[in-house]
Amino acid sequence: MPTARDLMSSPAQCLNEGDTLVAAAQALRESGVGSMPIKDASGQLAGMITDRDIVVRGIAEGFDPTTSTVGEISTQTVVVVNVDDDEEAVLNAFIQNQVRRIPVVDGEDVVGMISQADIARSMSQDETGGVVQAISQDTGESADQQGG
Repeated sequence: MPTARDLMSSPAQCLNEGDTLVAAAQALRESGVGSMPIKDASGQLAGMITDRDIVVRGIAEGFDPTTSTVGEISTQTVVVVNVDDDEEAVLNAFIQNQVRRIPVVDGEDVVGMISQADIARSMSQDETGGVVQAISQDTGESADQQGG
């Protein structure tokens, strides 16, 4: 059975808590992704930011994108999987938390990211449909944390 290491895209690109919203938006655009993990000054995982967070929690709330930082608007509770977690554990993390992207950690280090698309590539079409449906169920809560 594949592990998170087999499913992830690596290396994980991360932002720093002090990066501005403009810098974050540019990093997301340059990387072609919708979310990135955020590290604190000591290099530890401190949160996640999505393109939607930048717009909805940042700009729409009146934060100045040139001076406000990702640390001010990011989701600080982050769902992660361990690099050695098996595919079932990874799927459960996606489904139970209703998220579409999850950082992969090896100890304290963020070493990769797994997206819904990465999961889809490892499964049959029928399996993928069931997983996507389970991840996308409306629980009444927002999955903004990780690109929902």
